[in-house]
Amino acid sequence: MNSVDYDRALYYTHRSEWDNLLILMVRTKDDFLSKNIENFLHSYNFSKDYREIEKHLYQLLRYIDHAVDRSAADHDEHAEVSHGYMV
Repeated sequence: MNSVDYDRALYYTHRSEWDNLLILMVRTKDDFLSKNIENFLHSYNFSKDYREIEKHLYQLLRYIDHAVDRSAADHDEHAEVSHGYMV
């Protein structure tokens, strides 16, 4: 998966750039990222319960953290195999 999407999601969330986050939601090929963005934006725009908004924000941030860790591990594994090393 393209790690740039995760960086953008973090940046747009941090800067409260909801329009750009919505565009990223539509364009990303990561269905889980897209769904987490959708859940967060929906609760942000329509929920009156701050706990609900916070819950979806933290779910989005946890998923981004997980995906970045996973893609870094995949990248490291691929680099080791291409250099002839096996883990």
